[in-house]
Amino acid sequence: MAEHDTRTGLLYALAGFALLSVGDAVIKTMAGQWSPIAVAALRFVFGAIGLSALLLVQQGPPAFRPRRPWLQFGRGLCLAMATIGFFSAVFLMPLAEATSLIFVAPIITAILSGPILKERVPRITWLASLAAFGGVMLILRPNFLELGWAACLPLGSALFMSLLVLANRAVARDGSALSMQVFMAGVAAPTLILAAAAGHFSGEPILSIGVPDWTVIARCALVAVTASTAHWLVFIGTTKAGAATIAPMTYVQILVAASLGWLWFGDVPDIATFAGAGIIIAAGLMLWYAGRPRTQPISD
Repeated sequence: MAEHDTRTGLLYALAGFALLSVGDAVIKTMAGQWSPIAVAALRFVFGAIGLSALLLVQQGPPAFRPRRPWLQFGRGLCLAMATIGFFSAVFLMPLAEATSLIFVAPIITAILSGPILKERVPRITWLASLAAFGGVMLILRPNFLELGWAACLPLGSALFMSLLVLANRAVARDGSALSMQVFMAGVAAPTLILAAAAGHFSGEPILSIGVPDWTVIARCALVAVTASTAHWLVFIGTTKAGAATIAPMTYVQILVAASLGWLWFGDVPDIATFAGAGIIIAAGLMLWYAGRPRTQPISD
């Protein structure tokens, strides 16, 4: 039975992570049709409303009172900044390359856990970080020549995702998983609305906000649904197989992103992108293997 639960959990997680990349591909279809920050804002408005309604039905009004409001605000702000970076990157870069660069986030998290959480940073973390840096350089090189500093947007997104993970550790016991999502989305949505307005008045054409086509609104709602469904699938997979077991499944996002980028947008990843993504995946798997719990031998 335990083996069956593990296999089932892995399939749930695989489906969840793959669905996240499908949502990313839908986001890329809106490139040039609306501001990427406005797309992010509308996606989180839909998400915040849906999750809040679900929390109200399941747990009632008391569930909307966070124990540490400022920490929850920080989580939402990190999510908003990470989303701005990633959505903008998806609009400007091939999907596979933007997705691959996001996966330096676990490396950044491991490094920041030392100064922020006062955890010991093992030698394997530094080795994995050097390897991941090499992979990042391989992917960034052609994009940097073409896009300039805008090619670093996924790295900024990865940094804020790492800070979000660290903040999530701090609030792990402050409420249910659903309430944690609501607090985060409830801060991210208005933050993104303000950021979208600031982008509009900046005068940058790509950030201009007009009246969107109805299909843009529909696609934002679709991404909100697919993201919530994906997170639910990953959560079910975690309960059945364990977080450490399903962790490697997250790298299916790179494969799905590369496939959809090729099929939908004609972006064929070059050898440097494949090599860089492979190095980043290998570095992440090094950290996962070093950090997974060891089974204790049974003594006689």
